[in-house]
Amino acid sequence: MIRFVASVLIAVLAFGCSGSDATPDAATDTPITDVFVVDVTTSKGVFALEVNPEWAPNGAARFRELVDAGFYNDVRFFRVLTGFVAQFGINGTPATNSMWSSRTIPDDPVVRSNTRGYVTFAQSSALNSRTTQLFINLGNNARLDTMRFAPFAMVISGMDVVDQLNAEYGEAPDQTQISAQGNTYLTANFPRLDYIVTAQVR
Repeated sequence: MIRFVASVLIAVLAFGCSGSDATPDAATDTPITDVFVVDVTTSKGVFALEVNPEWAPNGAARFRELVDAGFYNDVRFFRVLTGFVAQFGINGTPATNSMWSSRTIPDDPVVRSNTRGYVTFAQSSALNSRTTQLFINLGNNARLDTMRFAPFAMVISGMDVVDQLNAEYGEAPDQTQISAQGNTYLTANFPRLDYIVTAQVR
Protein backbone atom coordinates (compact mmCIF):
# COMPACT_ATOMS: atom_id res chain seq x y z
CA MET A 1 0.00 0.00 0.00
CA ILE A 2 1.40 3.36 -0.98
CA ARG A 3 1.93 5.78 1.87
CA PHE A 4 0.28 9.20 2.00
CA VAL A 5 0.25 10.62 -1.53
CA ALA A 6 1.99 13.89 -0.64
CA SER A 7 5.02 12.09 0.79
CA VAL A 8 5.24 9.87 -2.28
CA LEU A 9 5.19 12.85 -4.61
CA ILE A 10 7.94 14.52 -2.61
CA ALA A 11 9.98 11.34 -2.97
CA VAL A 12 9.38 11.36 -6.73
CA LEU A 13 10.70 14.90 -6.97
CA ALA A 14 13.88 13.73 -5.27
CA PHE A 15 14.72 11.65 -8.35
CA GLY A 16 17.66 12.39 -10.57
CA CYS A 17 20.06 15.32 -10.60
CA SER A 18 20.80 16.87 -7.22
CA GLY A 19 21.89 20.27 -8.48
CA SER A 20 19.53 23.23 -8.27
CA ASP A 21 20.97 25.07 -11.26
CA ALA A 22 21.12 22.24 -13.77
CA THR A 23 21.62 23.29 -17.37
CA PRO A 24 20.82 21.07 -20.36
CA ASP A 25 23.58 19.18 -22.13
CA ALA A 26 21.75 18.74 -25.42
CA ALA A 27 24.97 18.55 -27.45
CA THR A 28 25.55 14.99 -26.23
CA ASP A 29 22.31 13.72 -27.75
CA THR A 30 21.83 12.55 -31.32
CA PRO A 31 18.38 13.52 -32.64
CA ILE A 32 16.21 10.54 -33.51
CA THR A 33 12.86 10.47 -35.25
CA ASP A 34 11.87 6.83 -35.67
CA VAL A 35 10.04 4.69 -33.14
CA PHE A 36 12.26 1.86 -31.87
CA VAL A 37 11.96 -1.07 -29.46
CA VAL A 38 14.32 -1.96 -26.62
CA ASP A 39 14.29 -5.49 -25.21
CA VAL A 40 15.11 -5.47 -21.49
CA THR A 41 16.26 -8.79 -20.06
CA THR A 42 15.94 -8.85 -16.26
CA SER A 43 16.41 -11.25 -13.40
CA LYS A 44 12.64 -11.86 -13.58
CA GLY A 45 12.28 -12.19 -17.35
CA VAL A 46 12.04 -10.00 -20.43
CA PHE A 47 9.95 -6.93 -21.15
CA ALA A 48 9.97 -4.70 -24.23
CA LEU A 49 9.78 -0.91 -24.44
CA GLU A 50 8.53 0.96 -27.47
CA VAL A 51 10.23 4.37 -27.59
CA ASN A 52 8.43 7.17 -29.43
CA PRO A 53 10.52 10.31 -30.06
CA GLU A 54 7.38 12.31 -30.85
CA TRP A 55 6.30 12.02 -27.23
CA ALA A 56 9.54 13.33 -25.70
CA PRO A 57 12.39 13.80 -28.21
CA ASN A 58 15.08 14.73 -25.71
CA GLY A 59 14.21 11.83 -23.41
CA ALA A 60 14.06 9.35 -26.29
CA ALA A 61 17.43 10.47 -27.63
CA ARG A 62 19.15 10.23 -24.24
CA PHE A 63 17.65 6.79 -23.59
CA ARG A 64 18.91 5.54 -26.96
CA GLU A 65 22.35 6.97 -26.20
CA LEU A 66 22.47 5.21 -22.83
CA VAL A 67 21.22 1.89 -24.18
CA ASP A 68 23.76 1.96 -27.02
CA ALA A 69 26.48 2.66 -24.43
CA GLY A 70 25.41 -0.37 -22.33
CA PHE A 71 24.70 1.91 -19.38
CA TYR A 72 21.70 -0.06 -18.09
CA ASN A 73 23.36 -3.48 -18.12
CA ASP A 74 23.61 -4.92 -14.58
CA VAL A 75 21.61 -2.00 -13.16
CA ARG A 76 19.32 -2.60 -10.16
CA PHE A 77 15.67 -1.69 -9.73
CA PHE A 78 16.49 0.08 -6.48
CA ARG A 79 13.12 1.70 -5.73
CA VAL A 80 10.00 -0.36 -6.35
CA LEU A 81 6.72 0.79 -4.81
CA THR A 82 3.80 -1.51 -5.56
CA GLY A 83 1.14 0.23 -7.60
CA PHE A 84 3.29 3.33 -8.06
CA VAL A 85 6.70 3.06 -9.76
CA ALA A 86 9.68 0.82 -10.47
CA GLN A 87 12.76 3.04 -10.59
CA PHE A 88 16.23 2.30 -11.97
CA GLY A 89 19.10 4.02 -13.71
CA ILE A 90 22.08 4.39 -11.36
CA ASN A 91 24.93 2.46 -12.93
CA GLY A 92 26.51 -0.18 -10.69
CA THR A 93 30.03 1.11 -11.40
CA PRO A 94 30.51 4.50 -9.68
CA ALA A 95 33.01 5.76 -12.27
CA THR A 96 30.59 5.05 -15.09
CA ASN A 97 27.71 6.60 -13.22
CA SER A 98 29.68 9.78 -12.51
CA MET A 99 30.39 10.20 -16.22
CA TRP A 100 26.68 10.67 -16.86
CA SER A 101 25.20 12.00 -13.63
CA SER A 102 25.78 15.67 -14.49
CA ARG A 103 24.96 15.42 -18.20
CA THR A 104 21.48 16.86 -18.10
CA ILE A 105 19.00 17.14 -20.96
CA PRO A 106 16.33 19.78 -21.61
CA ASP A 107 12.81 19.16 -20.39
CA ASP A 108 10.23 17.88 -22.88
CA PRO A 109 6.58 18.95 -22.97
CA VAL A 110 4.30 16.32 -21.44
CA VAL A 111 2.46 14.73 -24.38
CA ARG A 112 1.50 11.35 -22.90
CA SER A 113 0.13 10.75 -19.42
CA ASN A 114 1.96 8.84 -16.67
CA THR A 115 -0.45 5.94 -16.71
CA ARG A 116 0.34 2.28 -16.18
CA GLY A 117 3.15 0.95 -18.37
CA TYR A 118 4.53 4.30 -19.48
CA VAL A 119 8.23 5.03 -18.91
CA THR A 120 9.52 8.42 -17.79
CA PHE A 121 12.81 10.03 -16.81
CA ALA A 122 13.23 10.92 -13.16
CA GLN A 123 14.17 14.48 -12.29
CA SER A 124 14.65 16.87 -9.42
CA SER A 125 12.54 19.97 -8.81
CA ALA A 126 15.02 21.93 -10.97
CA LEU A 127 14.27 22.55 -14.62
CA ASN A 128 16.25 20.52 -17.18
CA SER A 129 17.56 18.09 -14.56
CA ARG A 130 17.05 14.69 -16.24
CA THR A 131 20.13 12.49 -16.59
CA THR A 132 19.94 8.66 -16.39
CA GLN A 133 17.28 7.58 -13.91
CA LEU A 134 13.94 6.24 -15.15
CA PHE A 135 10.75 4.89 -13.71
CA ILE A 136 8.06 2.62 -15.05
CA ASN A 137 4.58 3.65 -13.94
CA LEU A 138 2.98 0.67 -12.17
CA GLY A 139 -0.38 2.42 -11.81
CA ASN A 140 -2.23 5.52 -12.94
CA ASN A 141 0.10 8.37 -11.95
CA ALA A 142 -1.52 11.06 -14.08
CA ARG A 143 -1.02 13.50 -11.20
CA LEU A 144 2.66 13.61 -12.24
CA ASP A 145 1.79 15.10 -15.63
CA THR A 146 1.62 18.63 -14.23
CA MET A 147 5.06 18.20 -12.62
CA ARG A 148 7.02 18.01 -15.93
CA PHE A 149 7.34 14.21 -15.96
CA ALA A 150 7.19 13.43 -19.70
CA PRO A 151 6.79 9.77 -20.74
CA PHE A 152 8.90 8.81 -23.74
CA ALA A 153 8.17 5.08 -23.99
CA MET A 154 5.72 2.38 -23.00
CA VAL A 155 5.91 -1.30 -22.09
CA ILE A 156 4.49 -3.22 -25.05
CA SER A 157 5.13 -6.72 -23.72
CA GLY A 158 6.19 -8.26 -20.42
CA MET A 159 4.29 -5.98 -18.06
CA ASP A 160 3.71 -9.11 -15.98
CA VAL A 161 7.50 -9.28 -15.57
CA VAL A 162 7.61 -5.65 -14.41
CA ASP A 163 4.86 -6.39 -11.88
CA GLN A 164 7.01 -9.16 -10.39
CA LEU A 165 10.01 -6.93 -9.62
CA ASN A 166 10.97 -7.25 -5.96
CA ALA A 167 9.33 -4.51 -3.89
CA GLU A 168 10.37 -5.75 -0.44
CA TYR A 169 12.93 -2.98 0.10
CA GLY A 170 10.67 -0.10 -0.92
CA GLU A 171 12.61 3.15 -0.65
CA ALA A 172 15.30 1.81 1.71
CA PRO A 173 18.27 1.81 -0.75
CA ASP A 174 20.08 5.12 -0.42
CA GLN A 175 20.74 6.83 -3.75
CA THR A 176 23.82 8.64 -2.46
CA GLN A 177 25.35 5.35 -1.36
CA ILE A 178 24.44 3.68 -4.66
CA SER A 179 26.15 6.48 -6.57
CA ALA A 180 29.25 6.28 -4.35
CA GLN A 181 29.60 2.49 -4.00
CA GLY A 182 27.52 1.07 -6.84
CA ASN A 183 26.41 -2.53 -6.83
CA THR A 184 28.82 -3.33 -4.00
CA TYR A 185 26.56 -1.41 -1.62
CA LEU A 186 23.37 -2.88 -3.06
CA THR A 187 24.58 -6.47 -3.06
CA ALA A 188 25.73 -6.22 0.56
CA ASN A 189 22.60 -4.56 1.89
CA PHE A 190 19.78 -5.45 -0.53
CA PRO A 191 20.80 -8.77 -2.07
CA ARG A 192 17.38 -9.67 -3.48
CA LEU A 193 16.91 -6.60 -5.66
CA ASP A 194 15.99 -7.44 -9.21
CA TYR A 195 18.21 -6.11 -11.97
CA ILE A 196 18.64 -5.61 -15.69
CA VAL A 197 20.91 -8.15 -17.36
CA THR A 198 20.94 -6.38 -20.74
CA ALA A 199 18.99 -3.67 -22.53
CA GLN A 200 19.33 -3.82 -26.31
CA VAL A 201 17.70 -2.13 -29.28
CA ARG A 202 15.81 -4.72 -31.26
